[in-house]
Amino acid sequence: MASSRDTEAAGQELKGSGYTIAATAHAVDSDSWQQVGLLLVIGFNCAYVLSFSNLMMVPLGWGWGVSCLLLVGGAAWYANWLLAGLHVVDGQRFIRYRDLMGFVFGRNMYYLTWFLQFTTLLLTNMGFILLGARALKAINVEFTHSPARLQWFIAVTGAVYFAFAYLVPTISAMRNWLATSAALTIAFDVALLAVLVKDGKSNNQKDYNVHGTQAEKVFNALGAVAAILVCNTSGLLPEIQVWRSTTFKSFSSSCGDGLPSTLREPAVRNMRRALLLQYTAGAAVYYGVSVAGYWAYGSTVSEYLPNQLSGPRWAAVLINAAAFLQSVVSQHLFAVPIHEAMDTRLQRLDEGMFSRHNLSRRFVSRGLIFGFNVFVTALFPFMGDFVNLFGSFALFPLTFMFPSMVVLKIKAKSGGRWNRIWHWGVIVLSTVLGIATTAAAVRLIFNNAKVYHFFADM
Repeated sequence: MASSRDTEAAGQELKGSGYTIAATAHAVDSDSWQQVGLLLVIGFNCAYVLSFSNLMMVPLGWGWGVSCLLLVGGAAWYANWLLAGLHVVDGQRFIRYRDLMGFVFGRNMYYLTWFLQFTTLLLTNMGFILLGARALKAINVEFTHSPARLQWFIAVTGAVYFAFAYLVPTISAMRNWLATSAALTIAFDVALLAVLVKDGKSNNQKDYNVHGTQAEKVFNALGAVAAILVCNTSGLLPEIQVWRSTTFKSFSSSCGDGLPSTLREPAVRNMRRALLLQYTAGAAVYYGVSVAGYWAYGSTVSEYLPNQLSGPRWAAVLINAAAFLQSVVSQHLFAVPIHEAMDTRLQRLDEGMFSRHNLSRRFVSRGLIFGFNVFVTALFPFMGDFVNLFGSFALFPLTFMFPSMVVLKIKAKSGGRWNRIWHWGVIVLSTVLGIATTAAAVRLIFNNAKVYHFFADM
């Protein structure tokens, strides 16, 4: 099977696109759908699940909560299934979402997609930093009556993430850490579920009512819908497949700033198999933890689930330590597209990743990224805000709107009337929901800023 170097030469101008697509030296067509599916399962079963009981179930209650879990999960599955089918358009294979949008709609849409994707990655990383800091502070609380401020743990978490990103610079180097990430995920999920079952059985004062004024209930419900979308999709499907890089020199000389797919052909069918694994086995875990937390504590469930566990101490320490260590690996998985784009632009492309010049450039670029993210996270330490904001602002268009736009564009005549009505309905509904949930997320940020003030010690 030809590599991407054979099919996507540097500087190749795609017909009708109005721009030149960057080539890549990454190998393609080599990995099984089982491997890609495992990556998706591990990636979405990260430490974020420790906040989902509060974010997704409390604002909705049992009836609406379970219904929205199923409806949004099913809709995300369908949207990603549709996007996977757009892997090849007019005989051109696309391995980057932004290249697909640029080819179909022009360069402005390329940049818009790039902006939404990278905004998602930055906000996701901020959420990971806050999760890691919460885990470290929870461990500290177990051993002292006067724990340090959250901001200190945010700084420590950012430093650890920076060191990992600096020493494990490429996605190819990440492959050795996937098994570790899976083991850590299993460790904190099993321990967490065991304690939740114990606490749920002993808790006879559970309140499952949805509280607040009518306006608060509506805005909080919209935030919950955005959070449910976050736990089901990333808006990066063409990029988030198992990647395998050759040497940095051969990669960087292609001037590519995206991460190519290496899923074995037939890529569309295999990608859909991987998605099936994510939305069955994977969803069973992150939905299971979310529902179990709400069942155990009701509407009083904590925004960070381990804070509410009854013990024993070793279980709380194990859960938080495993969650923190797993977040080091998971956050890097979602941040690598930004790192590699900056490496390609800033480093010397004819030298290795660990040359003196490239080490110094990488130190500066990684430092700028994590320095900015640590500062913003310390300034607004409200976990729910990060989840709701990037779920509403970026993921609604990336997940639902854009794929339907592409289908309407490339199949305008052959799709049929009902097909056009369906996809226009998806576009309109996702636009309305995106605007509404973004408004709810912004409202939540302002309310929390008023209540907790900047640099609050949550």
